[in-house]
Amino acid sequence: MLVAVVSDDRGGGVLRPLDGVGSPTGPAEPVDDLAAAVAAREAAEHPRWVWPAAAGVYPALLRAGVRVERCHDVELTEALLLGHAGRWGEPRSLAAAWARLSGAAVPPDPPPRPAAPPGHGQGALFDALPGPPGPGIDALIQVYADQLDRIAATEHAGRFRLLVAAESAGALIAVEMGVAGLPWRADVHDAILGELLGEPSPVGGPPRRLAELAAQIADAFGVRRLHADSPAELLKAFARAGVELPNTRAWVLRAVDHPAVPLILQYKELYRIWTAHGWSWREQWVRDGRFQPEYVPGGVVSGRWATRGGGALQIPKVIRRAVVADRGWRLVVADAGQLEPRVLAAVSGDARLAAAGGAGDLYAALARDSFGGDRAKAKVALLGAMYGQTGGAAVPALAVLKRSYPTAFGYVEAAARTGEAGGLVRSWLGRTCPPGSAGFGDPDEAPVDPDGAADPQGPRARAARSRGRFTRNFVIQATAAEWASTLLATLRTELAGTDAELVFFQHDEVIVHAPAGQATAVAESVTRAGERAATLLFGATPVRFPLDLSIVDCYADAD
Repeated sequence: MLVAVVSDDRGGGVLRPLDGVGSPTGPAEPVDDLAAAVAAREAAEHPRWVWPAAAGVYPALLRAGVRVERCHDVELTEALLLGHAGRWGEPRSLAAAWARLSGAAVPPDPPPRPAAPPGHGQGALFDALPGPPGPGIDALIQVYADQLDRIAATEHAGRFRLLVAAESAGALIAVEMGVAGLPWRADVHDAILGELLGEPSPVGGPPRRLAELAAQIADAFGVRRLHADSPAELLKAFARAGVELPNTRAWVLRAVDHPAVPLILQYKELYRIWTAHGWSWREQWVRDGRFQPEYVPGGVVSGRWATRGGGALQIPKVIRRAVVADRGWRLVVADAGQLEPRVLAAVSGDARLAAAGGAGDLYAALARDSFGGDRAKAKVALLGAMYGQTGGAAVPALAVLKRSYPTAFGYVEAAARTGEAGGLVRSWLGRTCPPGSAGFGDPDEAPVDPDGAADPQGPRARAARSRGRFTRNFVIQATAAEWASTLLATLRTELAGTDAELVFFQHDEVIVHAPAGQATAVAESVTRAGERAATLLFGATPVRFPLDLSIVDCYADAD
């Protein structure tokens, strides 16, 4: 059962039932209270909702206490289909999709709403997007039917349908996690900041510890004052000391023998915490014991998630001590170890590597099989193949990998060669990399020499190699993102009807907040979801995707 739905900015909207191929099976139903109408249909039929974008409809439904089971997100699906056709980055809204379908001028996508900390969002039930009203229910239905046809025409339509389903489920989960929030103890956070940074400045400047370090850095350079957060001033100070540096990145500084270096490294680490997760951040983003960022499914070209505001995907380990379960609850933390190497084993068709992927420690299994027991060498080889590391210690290790696992090695090499030639590569389910013209190393845009021939050592060749490294890893990283998204969608179904709630997701890590008495059962659900995700993507593969599970009171204790 499918139901198409569009909303207005007054809390109403229009519903219309559809059959499996997107054709209407009944009249359009205008409603004044969309949340009530959706709640009634959800309780009676559990339909798959077809709507322009979950981000535009679902937050209001959740605020009204309405939770839905399934949806088809037209906007996210349009982005996937455009990418598959080599048109990555074109407008993907319902209005744009309808314009393409009807032959009208395609409008640009509206700009994203500014990130709104908890309690600072718009007051309307359904947040109106900027610009003219969107197309109506009839346009939505025709775009949906067209998307079904385009999905069916993809090379591996069954896989692409799974990608669309996982992406749409992710849209629901992202909204739900943003509403639920990650448990956060403001008092613990403040104690951590006091321990690391000292007292905050009463006049708004750097806290005590940063001020002390800045004075010590200046003293190490023999000057009265220096802005330690200014790369330009640091470079000048080093130059005066006879040390010429290209930049002040940590790995560059660590190679320098100067008494200021350890002080600068400490300053940089603490400065980052103060500016990104300090007192101002906590006051802005943590409310009523919850950190509530806005998650963006598929926000990265590989399909990984992003966030809009709050920096949820860059929480420093030391700050994780503030993520504490409610009294009587636990955090179930699951982390998929060695995910990308296992994905390579599953998708490449290399039987020998797949057999090694059935082990708990893939690198150790490779070491026993082909590297004389040297786990470090096996890891260097596999990571080098996936990330395009071709020099140094990787050279002999890659030679062993190529000889022992030629099919797997050839899989990533083919992706790299396609990228170097300016071609497109796809993930296992069909997510397609951006074209080179999108700024990912297009050799056709790189300079050539005066005779018109490519300079094998010049910018053109470097651009080609850069794009090859991108596409080499894209086929693996994007597939790993698909496995993680499928795990998340499957886990959401597993948790339905329980008190447990998904509260955090980052690449290959998920956190569930659960009553203490349900934590063990939730951990078992996570394990089943991981197994189910592997089966849905790869079928009967010998490759295992084990999850490191922890049941803890504090997120930091899961490390």
